[in-house]
Amino acid sequence: MNEQSSVAGALLYGADNLITCKNACFLDVSMQGRGASWGLILDMVSENMLSNPSSRGFLIDGFPRELKQAKEFERIVGRAPNIVIVFDCSMKTMVQWALHRGHVEHRADDSEPAIRQRLETHYTLCEPVLTFYQQRNLLRSILAEEAPENIFAKCCSVIESLQ
Repeated sequence: MNEQSSVAGALLYGADNLITCKNACFLDVSMQGRGASWGLILDMVSENMLSNPSSRGFLIDGFPRELKQAKEFERIVGRAPNIVIVFDCSMKTMVQWALHRGHVEHRADDSEPAIRQRLETHYTLCEPVLTFYQQRNLLRSILAEEAPENIFAKCCSVIESLQ
């Protein structure tokens, strides 16, 4: 796994990543507290993947969130992912995680009602994506009602099963 590329954070903050117009746009949108357009994110993810053909793989966190993103991603990259991991946990657990993150990161937008609304929207948008990957036997569900180190170990097992 030492050659795996984590696209999520590396796109903007990688040591050898140059500030591009797209990155500057993403940073500007992020600083204003808005989400970046999925087209911008798709462009950044696919460009990073296609520019690293010798990589053993990529771990992409939180993408795709909509079915059209999944289909467009596969069209651009030219293949489906090897697996898609979904964390299976209750709304209560998700709210607790987000509240903790909000406290640690001093995020004013992480109130419980706001978190619940974002999660409801997220679940609604993601359901067709999960069905799409389940039908293709690519979806791996990990029970995420445990300590973070146990969840991490389960993720590692799923990823190692690909080798």
